[in-house]
Amino acid sequence: MSISCTRNFFGRFCVEEYNIDTIKQSSFLSSDLLPSLGARINQSTKLRKHIISPFNPRYRAWEMWLVILVIYSAWICPFEFAFITYEKDAIFIIDNIVNGFFAIDIVLTFFVAYLDSHSYLLVDNPKKIAIRYLSTWFAFDVCSTAPFQPLSLLFNYNGSELGFRILSMLRLWRLRRVSSLFARLEKDIRFNYFWIRCTKLTSVTLFAVHCAGCFNYLIADRYPNPRKTWIGAVYPNFKEASLWNRYVTALYWSITTLTTTGYGDLHPENPREMLFDIFFMLFDLGLTAYLIGNMTNLVVHWTSRTRTFRDTVRAASEFATRNQLPHDIQDQMLSHICLKFKTEGLKQQETLNNLPKAIRSNIANYLFFPIVQNIYLFQGVSRNFLFQLVSDIDAEYFPPKEDIILQNEAPTDLYILVSGAVDFSSYVDGHDQIQGKAVIGDTFGEIGVLCYRPQPFTVRTTELSQILRISRISLMSAMHAHGEDGRVIMNNLFMKLRGQQSIAIDDTSNDQENRDFQRMGWEEWREYSRKDGYVSNVKDSSSENGETALMDAIHKGDTEMVKKLLEKGINIEKPKALAEQRGNKSICDLLSSYEMTRAEEEKLEETQGEKSNSGRAGKSHGNDSDQHCSSSIQIKQFKRKDKRVTIHMLSQEKDRLERKKGKLIVLPSSIEELLRLAGEKFGGCNFKKITNAENAEIDDLDVIWDGDHLFFSSN
Repeated sequence: MSISCTRNFFGRFCVEEYNIDTIKQSSFLSSDLLPSLGARINQSTKLRKHIISPFNPRYRAWEMWLVILVIYSAWICPFEFAFITYEKDAIFIIDNIVNGFFAIDIVLTFFVAYLDSHSYLLVDNPKKIAIRYLSTWFAFDVCSTAPFQPLSLLFNYNGSELGFRILSMLRLWRLRRVSSLFARLEKDIRFNYFWIRCTKLTSVTLFAVHCAGCFNYLIADRYPNPRKTWIGAVYPNFKEASLWNRYVTALYWSITTLTTTGYGDLHPENPREMLFDIFFMLFDLGLTAYLIGNMTNLVVHWTSRTRTFRDTVRAASEFATRNQLPHDIQDQMLSHICLKFKTEGLKQQETLNNLPKAIRSNIANYLFFPIVQNIYLFQGVSRNFLFQLVSDIDAEYFPPKEDIILQNEAPTDLYILVSGAVDFSSYVDGHDQIQGKAVIGDTFGEIGVLCYRPQPFTVRTTELSQILRISRISLMSAMHAHGEDGRVIMNNLFMKLRGQQSIAIDDTSNDQENRDFQRMGWEEWREYSRKDGYVSNVKDSSSENGETALMDAIHKGDTEMVKKLLEKGINIEKPKALAEQRGNKSICDLLSSYEMTRAEEEKLEETQGEKSNSGRAGKSHGNDSDQHCSSSIQIKQFKRKDKRVTIHMLSQEKDRLERKKGKLIVLPSSIEELLRLAGEKFGGCNFKKITNAENAEIDDLDVIWDGDHLFFSSN
């Protein structure tokens, strides 16, 4: 490994910076302090003089150096405790140098700021830092750093006193730094979590083996009869053997016991060793369970996505086989599942959903705004409209040869192609014919969404594509909130349609389709935008389109939309059957009332004669002018000036309405005239109150719709 590679590797541990300009990965997640919520901000916080930031790269390097010294202390403490007597040799000098570094760290800690657990801000007050350290780890750090080896030499025990050896074992307290290091590395996305966990588990196992071997040898070394020990029974003169042979023998016994191998060549020979072996084997049970549990969890977590993917593919294949689906549909299902498996690791939508709405809006504005503002449909709209629209955009991936929109499908979403390519095809004479292609930056689905018509084409991807999806509800809501921008969007759509002379949804009905699109002008959209935000093509004079819209409203259970659609003189034979099938009583009553009203109107028109004929001629003339003004977007529709309502007298005895006694009248110009006219119709009654079918009192004629049922009462 070169020097530069080594420097870069250790730089991962030491540097805690986040560079936005170079788009580097943030490493504040590796901090044992609060990640993300305050790390970047605290890095630039100006602290008091002589106070060190815990995020300082030099301080991180110092901590890394101390971790290396902790690893040395973790090995040498049990080894010295069992095998080595205190002497003024090289190990003695090294131990005291190591203690000196940790003594410096104790002093340095009084000048290191800390992160407050309540405010998540760095505290640089020296008094608060000192109080916090003195009340937590100060005493333990001092005991683990005290020079007990030199102190033992001041006594006449020649460095062999067991009490000083036990006190020297307090240096193992420093292992908490290693535990903190592993905790940081597990949260650091630059390192593989699996291998970090494996390294931690291996380190715990080796440390347990090392300590058990050292402690077991110490029991044998201090037993009065060396031959009655686990090692003396095999090697009677084991104390004269080399230090290496004794240490290896101790590790051999420890590993065979930990792994429950138990060859039988080394076994306890006295009660002390038996008692120690009992506790060590009980400890081994817990350690083995801990290791197996963690390793199993890692392996299962590592393979869980693949197992889930295989189960999903198997379930999809069985579903396709059981239902005898065509091969092209099976291929689309499997391609979609495979793409979802490959992109699942990105977790883009899951990440966005876990963020507050303001942050999601900022992200969407940064990612999607440059794309959306270049779409022809949104040329000339305000920035506020686009900002509201991009906040509700979803990004999706589609594999090759997958259908995004089906021909004649109900309009639901508007799509923008970001990358990849799609084909437009239509089903003609029993075959799919390619009508066109879309390139990056094109839109599709806008005809169905804005004109509320069935989708004219089937849209299918030809390669891996990323597509932005805008729901119809979000688009219409934004257009309703920004009326002028809505007009611009509708004009852009009609200009686009007039410019595409080659569009051929159906050769036999091409002219009619173009006229239908043009009749869907801004004037119509604006009128329904003022009425509860509904934007649709309900004013289309085509009976077939109106009937489709009415059936869609019945499916949704939208009573208000049904009322508005009935004003257009739509055939209700099929919609009425649908309403009866769905069991929607309120809509069934509304359609029945409309049917009765239409019957009364036909009788009135028969008696009007000349007036009725002139009215029909006016309507025909309106249709002709509509056909000859195909270049105009704003088309004036025929509107009925007078509203016709059905009036009922509310029975005071039975407290229910009598529909058979309903009378069709033309709505007068005031409430007073309406009460007077109702009184004359029902035998001179003096009515004082008017209610609708929902039993809501009416005191203003503007809230009465054409075809409504009104109920009059005297109280």
